Amino acid sequence: MNKLNAPVRNISDTARWVACFRARETRRPDALFHDPFAERLAGELGFHIADTLVDGNKHDWAWAARTYLFDRFLSREIQAGADLVINLAAGLDARPYRMQLPVTLRWVEVDLPEIIAYKEEILAGEKPNCRLERISLDLTDVALRNKLFAGLDNHAKKIVVASEGLLIYFTTEAVASLAGGLARGKHFQSWIIDLASPGQLKLMQRTTGHQLSEAGAAFRFGPPEGPKFFMPYGWEAAEVQGLLKTAAQFQRSPAELQALLPEPKGPMGNYPWTGVCLLHKRQGGPPALARRSP
Repeated sequence: MNKLNAPVRNISDTARWVACFRARETRRPDALFHDPFAERLAGELGFHIADTLVDGNKHDWAWAARTYLFDRFLSREIQAGADLVINLAAGLDARPYRMQLPVTLRWVEVDLPEIIAYKEEILAGEKPNCRLERISLDLTDVALRNKLFAGLDNHAKKIVVASEGLLIYFTTEAVASLAGGLARGKHFQSWIIDLASPGQLKLMQRTTGHQLSEAGAAFRFGPPEGPKFFMPYGWEAAEVQGLLKTAAQFQRSPAELQALLPEPKGPMGNYPWTGVCLLHKRQGGPPALARRSP
């Protein structure tokens, strides 16, 4: 908190920024979800980031829609029998505390040591609704990451992975490596991601992304293939929902963006699209080339 003159100090600070929007959505009488922990987790810094970044407050509708869709897909997979949730780059997500979950469900959060320590301090007096564990790990460390996945694969029957707000910071090669690593697990059955089109990626890089790049949190990933990018690495889209379309259903989308609806069919290209995708493991898993990738 002694660096409030710098909007974002590092990539962990983006979690405080996102928590700010969950807090604001929770205050609404027609809230799409209720996160009573978000305001504490965001802290003064989270609201400062939103108020200081270029367009930092402009897309609150998108953050609300993204959270809603992740909630929906996670609930569906848990109801379908998932016994382990792995939340990669969990940030300041409070789903284990705010969602209705089976007490037997195992939930593993993975993130950098700094954000894990901060989160544990803020939520020290709270009780999760499931069996919650936290693991400090740099997800760019491929060897340690794959070791973690292999260990978790041996202690579950049906695993759902969530990576909210993660992939956009990875290079194309790093996303391919992560996708192949997850697909190698026998019990890794579904993966929930958010994804941007090339057009949306360029737009974000020109605005908020410029300041985030200076803090080592550059936006990098927006594949022209969309969800089909993941097919060679063992995953296929079971459902894809756009954030603008979802926000419009709940009267959240700005009037000036209504002209962008309906969404085009096929590759999004320069269309400014962001969405949430529920991926399922492909029959037979990834091809041999993807299985050999690090």
